[in-house]
Amino acid sequence: MTTMNDTSNAARFREFKMPDVGEGLTEAEILKWYVQPGDTVTDGQVVCEVETAKAAVELPIPYDGVVHELRFPEGTTVDVGQVIIAVDVAPGSGDAAPAPEPAAQPEPEPEAPKGRQPVLVGYGVAETSTKRRARKGTKTAVPAAAAAIQGEMNGHSAVAVRESRPLAKPPVRKLAKDLGIDLATVVPTGEGGIITREDVHAAATPVPAQAPAPVAAEAAPAPEAPAVVTTVGARETRIPVKGVRKAIAQAMVGSAFTAPHVTEFVTVDVTRTMKLVAELKEDKDMAGVRVNPLLIIAKALLVAIRRNPDVNSAWDEANQEIVRKHYVNLGIAAATPRGLIVPNIKDAHDKTLPELAAALGELVSTAREGRTSPAAMAGGTVTITNVGVFGVDTGTPILNPGESAILAVGAIKLQPWVHKGKVKPRQVTTLALSFDHRLVDGELGSKVLADVAAILEQPKRLITWA
Repeated sequence: MTTMNDTSNAARFREFKMPDVGEGLTEAEILKWYVQPGDTVTDGQVVCEVETAKAAVELPIPYDGVVHELRFPEGTTVDVGQVIIAVDVAPGSGDAAPAPEPAAQPEPEPEAPKGRQPVLVGYGVAETSTKRRARKGTKTAVPAAAAAIQGEMNGHSAVAVRESRPLAKPPVRKLAKDLGIDLATVVPTGEGGIITREDVHAAATPVPAQAPAPVAAEAAPAPEAPAVVTTVGARETRIPVKGVRKAIAQAMVGSAFTAPHVTEFVTVDVTRTMKLVAELKEDKDMAGVRVNPLLIIAKALLVAIRRNPDVNSAWDEANQEIVRKHYVNLGIAAATPRGLIVPNIKDAHDKTLPELAAALGELVSTAREGRTSPAAMAGGTVTITNVGVFGVDTGTPILNPGESAILAVGAIKLQPWVHKGKVKPRQVTTLALSFDHRLVDGELGSKVLADVAAILEQPKRLITWA
């Protein structure tokens, strides 16, 4: 039965859950807390930075009050919907803080309704080590963890007092599913009764019929810790693959083995384009924006797409349809400390040259600062990757999932070139266009690449072909 004090406590202490940032993500890693228990916070104040599979995201708190509890330490991967911070919205009222549910309580803790929390995208478990909120439709894991710890203190196995919902991290649950292992049958050896990867592998190993079942006290491995870098000996370093880097790896493997890639190359004299870049830098209409060769290349690709609209398409495997896009969200590959990300300029086809320059500058600066939002990387249609900034002549880029083409731009170098019948030093670069051969045949891909090259050779075509 709910007492008046329980009701007042519920109104006083507000819990903020890990939000879904709107891209179907299921978990995020807490990179940094900006507040600590006892700190005063206001509605809209950023309290932590988390890393999803797509980007780093800053989360604001939607309450005014005093931080009561941080539920997870930095470096912890948390499921969407789990409570990460509790705020006292009525400090000094004299009510006692809500205590954890006792181990003997037979009923699960009432689950708060799932709702979308406001997210500002720019872009430890307190007291115990296993305080976690269960997913919707399952019993809470907090009483189970408390009972397991209490059971071990009384000399009993933690297995005997676990609830039906075993404690395990999402990657461990996936591993068990892949191996066909029922987690309810796995003996946990992790701290607080958490099932580790080693436990799942042990359960997958056949055991002789007469052999006794393993118990948690035997050869218990060290608790899984949210380590960033693990050094093994003096000859190698092992870095956990997670977050953005993990998502990149999965996406690239999926793209490489799903879409049949074809790559074509062309070497082009871009001397006139480099002269145009120099002139635009002095143009008052371009004041305040960054002008570089990438700007003209981006505009050239947009013109080539307008002339060859079929290249701006996507393959819908589920419906067996080709989806032609009537807009261009132009992706720009950017190298960041967290790995290569590809934010895109929305509706780039509608932008003037100054608008495109401003959008490019903002995109690059935001990416370098690690503030690119997941929404900024969603919905791309065609991408440019500038490998020339690393001094590389060209490459064979892999398509971003859901896109049909990606243009690689090599280094622009002074080279001997036949110009007007004579060998002269000219600014030359090599372009490479990879495309999905299910959507783009050799003729269409060649036309797109040839159009881009023709514009870079004679940039006046930006006007005549417009």
